[in-house]
Amino acid sequence: MGITIFLFSRLGKWLDSTYDQNKTFTFSLTLVGFLLAFYLVYTQVNKLNK
Repeated sequence: MGITIFLFSRLGKWLDSTYDQNKTFTFSLTLVGFLLAFYLVYTQVNKLNK
């Protein structure tokens, strides 16, 4: 979970520096990474409960 969030935030930082944005990509991609990581954990926990 942490690796996914970290990679998405690093990608956002790189995109911000490349396209000269003010943390727009960092914030949005960190949120996307968090939601994706949460979804993956949620689906794995549901598979364990079956």
